[in-house]
Amino acid sequence: MDERPQLIDALSALRDRVAAVRLPLPLPGSPRARQTRAELLAQLDDYLVPRLKDPEAPLLAVVGGSTGAGKSTLVNSLVGRRVSESGVLRPTTRTPVLVCHPEDHHWFAGTRVLPQLTRVWLPQTDEDHHADDTPPQENALRVETAASVPRGLALLDAPDIDSLVVENRLLAAELICAADIWVMVTTASRYADAVSWHMLRTAKEYDASLVTVLDRVPHQIIGEVSRQYEALLDRAGLGGVPRFTIPELPESAGGGSGLLPDSAVAPLRAWLIHCAEDPAARQQAAFRTATGIIDSLDARLPELAGAVSAQYAAAGRLGGAVGTAYGTQGKRVREQLARGTVLAGDARTRWRSYPRDSTADELLDALTESLAALLHCAVSAAGERVRDAWRREPAAGALGPARAGGGRDTVERIGVEVRRWRRVLEELAEEEVRDVERPPSSRAALPDAETVAALLAASLLGGRRARPAGERLAELLGAQTALRLRDKGGALVLTYVDRVLHAERDLRLAPLEALDVTPEPQAELIAALSVLQKEK
Repeated sequence: MDERPQLIDALSALRDRVAAVRLPLPLPGSPRARQTRAELLAQLDDYLVPRLKDPEAPLLAVVGGSTGAGKSTLVNSLVGRRVSESGVLRPTTRTPVLVCHPEDHHWFAGTRVLPQLTRVWLPQTDEDHHADDTPPQENALRVETAASVPRGLALLDAPDIDSLVVENRLLAAELICAADIWVMVTTASRYADAVSWHMLRTAKEYDASLVTVLDRVPHQIIGEVSRQYEALLDRAGLGGVPRFTIPELPESAGGGSGLLPDSAVAPLRAWLIHCAEDPAARQQAAFRTATGIIDSLDARLPELAGAVSAQYAAAGRLGGAVGTAYGTQGKRVREQLARGTVLAGDARTRWRSYPRDSTADELLDALTESLAALLHCAVSAAGERVRDAWRREPAAGALGPARAGGGRDTVERIGVEVRRWRRVLEELAEEEVRDVERPPSSRAALPDAETVAALLAASLLGGRRARPAGERLAELLGAQTALRLRDKGGALVLTYVDRVLHAERDLRLAPLEALDVTPEPQAELIAALSVLQKEK
């Protein structure tokens, strides 16, 4: 456990890569990946890096287990006085308690381990002080000192791993991740519970320094229950784990002083003291847990990187569906413009009656509304296609309901852009009219700019049916000028069509882009793991 700066640097860099991972999309494997990320950060921040930086720091033995297993009574009994509240009924928020020798207090008063928890402690002014005199606090760790705890060892009473309160369960898992030694406590009636075995298998996966305590075993069945529990441990590959059995005693229920007889906890206390005071045992306990966690990274980091890759692939499919939908509609709009689809309904009626019964302004109004309607239909169709595609993607659940894109806001945005197109078209017509050259002898008046704009719009949007509009433009402006004007106007129409579709596409993509799902974290995780493996 000698300090190794290169290894610490590699772990710190890897920790930053893990912290940068984002898994916002609800994919099938995302919950497990998020849990892996949280466990990695907890182990790196709360245990591994602090342990490697300060190998001489006291061993931290975290006492964990299910509700009513007797963890607090066990800690109190090991210490020799009440430092942690015992009993089956817990407050909704329970403050974990860490107990160490007074001369080791400085190791835990700061944020060397469990930096996310605020330290609280009360001075011991008299022997009547009880743990339950201290109100529970959220996100806090109560640090107690007791001369009965040997130097080099600290005990931490964790919340129940099966607590009904989610925050307590998460906190229990974080505390266990900070342990040099896991002390897993169960009872004669609950030693086969799934939650306890999940924690035991996790300890085996990390090759952590582990000890189990079978608590509250009735005297008449202590032999049978111990054999059955030992058989379960053997089948799980945990037969070599130190195992201690505590019989059921009146003190187990929290009556009286709440302390078990010294004889009941003496073997466990002796084992813990040996780990703390014997240099070889201490080295083995800390080194085994640290090495087990480092070795577990070889499998856990590629798994996390795979989850990042799956997120990016899903984001690509979601974004691709949007791009395809709006791209398809963009091609369709161009085809409809070429066919003169805009010249329909009121626009067609106005064109047929122009200029006898309709003014240029009325024709422009009708063409503008018809173009807006065409674009609105295209946006709605694209939105519907996106909605259908996203229904098949579980990841779309993070983006909210996929609307079809036909709401009032969409109509208003499209209307604004089409009116801008009309205004620019009119300005273009005015510029061309000003530049028209007439022979000095000609008495013909310059063409009306509004008329030119209306004819230009009809020729651009009406297809073959509006061919007379182009011919009339050539008469008014000259063939060359009319052709140039139509080229500019055609480019202008396509520019605004693209602006509308691209803006609606970008709005649809905005929630996805806000999640910032990128491929870089995957490569960075693998690169950081590679550096760590070289240092390891």
